[in-house]
Amino acid sequence: MAQPLNYLRETPSQTAGPYVHIGLAPGAAGFEIFEKQLGRDIAGPNAIGERIAVEGIVYDGADAPVKDVLIEVWQANSAGIYAHPEDHRCGEVEKGFVGWGRIISDFETGRWSFVTVKPGSVPGRSGATMAPHLNLWIVARGINIGLNTRMYFADEESLNSRDPILNLIEQEGRRKTLIASRAERDGMPIYCFDIRLQGEAETIFLDV
Repeated sequence: MAQPLNYLRETPSQTAGPYVHIGLAPGAAGFEIFEKQLGRDIAGPNAIGERIAVEGIVYDGADAPVKDVLIEVWQANSAGIYAHPEDHRCGEVEKGFVGWGRIISDFETGRWSFVTVKPGSVPGRSGATMAPHLNLWIVARGINIGLNTRMYFADEESLNSRDPILNLIEQEGRRKTLIASRAERDGMPIYCFDIRLQGEAETIFLDV
């Protein structure tokens, strides 16, 4: 006789560990096991628009860098078009633009970085326009379920003020956790975006 479903016991939970990098970003982790590594080139050499670098550190609740982070990023191109069939304009995307990447943090410092092009505004729901942004998905040891967030650009203040997602956040201080500051290094714009997993300055995470 079959046992009732409530007889089955829950299996122990496990968190993502260092194996994440070996399986998802082996080249970045020092394992050259594939001829072509996924996620290394987000924009491609033919991408139109402003080349930028993005960098940051993921901090835990004790304000210590998390050094085994894997981040996936996806974005529109400089014209606000995603290289995805669900965007009906995807045929207009320049050749080689993928708009998706996979980055891991430095195992010593916890700092992560990548180079891409600054995205344009994209259409949102109900006709609203979303300010230029990057979509980020974060996993690391101790994170059972990947965390989704967005990175907006500090120098797009006017567009940010009308963004439907940012306007859902009532507290200005909390809204700032999604906005990257801009600097310049060797002639290239650098956007700094630190992510805090817990604490008073915890980054806003989205239920996607």
